[in-house]
Amino acid sequence: MKILIAADTYFPQVNGASYFTQRLAYNLQAHGHEVRVVAPGQTLSHTDTVVNTVRLYGIRSIPVIFYPKFRFCFSFFRSAQIKRIIQDFKPDIVHVQAHFYVCRNAIHAAKENNIPVVATNHFMPDNLVHYIPFHNTIGAPLITFAWNDFARVFNKVGQVTTPTKTAARLIQPYFKKHIEAISCGINLAIFKPSNNGEYLKAKYGIKDLPTLLYVGRLDKEKNLDMVLNALAQTLNTTKMQLVIAGAGAERDRLKQQAKELRIEDSVIFTGFVSDEDLPNLYAVAHGFIIAGTAELQSIVTMEAMASGLPVLAVNAVALPELVRDGENGFLFEYGNTKALAEKMTRLFSDAELRRKMGTQSLAFIAEHAMEKSIAKFEHVYTEEIAHK
Repeated sequence: MKILIAADTYFPQVNGASYFTQRLAYNLQAHGHEVRVVAPGQTLSHTDTVVNTVRLYGIRSIPVIFYPKFRFCFSFFRSAQIKRIIQDFKPDIVHVQAHFYVCRNAIHAAKENNIPVVATNHFMPDNLVHYIPFHNTIGAPLITFAWNDFARVFNKVGQVTTPTKTAARLIQPYFKKHIEAISCGINLAIFKPSNNGEYLKAKYGIKDLPTLLYVGRLDKEKNLDMVLNALAQTLNTTKMQLVIAGAGAERDRLKQQAKELRIEDSVIFTGFVSDEDLPNLYAVAHGFIIAGTAELQSIVTMEAMASGLPVLAVNAVALPELVRDGENGFLFEYGNTKALAEKMTRLFSDAELRRKMGTQSLAFIAEHAMEKSIAKFEHVYTEEIAHK
């Protein structure tokens, strides 16, 4: 079938929704579908390029003032160009990944052309409010407005999916229709325990010590300051190191915090890690940590599990669906630095425990194989096309 995917964050932006959408487009095309993507471009002109074998229509845009790595599309040019793309491509279905500028215009254009639309929600306003000026004052009403705006847009489409059962329960009150939970999926042929990352040790200065790994954006909502505080307590009794892989607005502040805690020799900041190196970076680690409290589904946590790692995860939103306390890792409460330090110590003072928990991670992640997720999305598309 011909599938147009609309997204408000896509390559080269680094975040979970962008990565999911890129992998969805690539894997749908690999399964024989004709796929196009429309998303904010990287220039003031419309673009037509190919990214990882998938044709990408970039809508002219400018950087967002308070977060320049994201792009904002002009209303008039966005609407007219998206209409042209849909009229030329004539998709069987449109799959939107958000309710923002590009996606809401794609919904409108699809409806004008009698094309069915489905939507996937990756949205948590808690992930965005930190970047709004005066968020401490206007945060609560802004979150309420954001949820209502989301519901208004997504109530215009056919079926709505979201990555986890927790996320489905979270947004179900805004809808009369059933919300379907479909995992983002993970490619088990790429992320696997047999990968070898020895060459990355020299590249990033990673020592031969038990290694706790974080992968993702270095932004405020990821709560890496708590992780550093817990690590400082753990190092009093346990030999280990923390590798932080990724880029973001908090990088310099986190480096300064590590220095003030006198743990800078035990914390390695790699910066952004390429797609080629990332699967092998997990192979260097002995455990993984995720402390963000607004994760509808953590792709990096699934990558770590597929690599056979035990996981330390904050007990928030959908992370307990991936990490079962005491089985494939430990859950910790946000803000309880002492408890997190104790669990770091327990995990990194017992190699056999890490091995057993890593084995459980591999067993649990099998349910999230990419092939299963693609099959579910194909079923949603077929149903919605038939219904339309």
